[in-house]
Amino acid sequence: MADDSPEYRMVEHIPDLIQPEEYEDHPEGRLVRISIRTDGQGVQVIGDAFRPDLLEGLLEALGPDAIEQMLCG
Repeated sequence: MADDSPEYRMVEHIPDLIQPEEYEDHPEGRLVRISIRTDGQGVQVIGDAFRPDLLEGLLEALGPDAIEQMLCG
């Protein structure tokens, strides 16, 4: 059985879609923000979330070959 899971790649920068001043308004940590853009090479989906596992699940459901991540903190 083939593994259809996307490759995860670490990158140095992905734009923030959630700003620190928003944290206080979402104490339950459920905020997810998605940006979808198209260009001549395809579709780019950028996501930001307080809970990485939720965002990873959403992105994996799109069926990409790879998902780029960055470490934060």
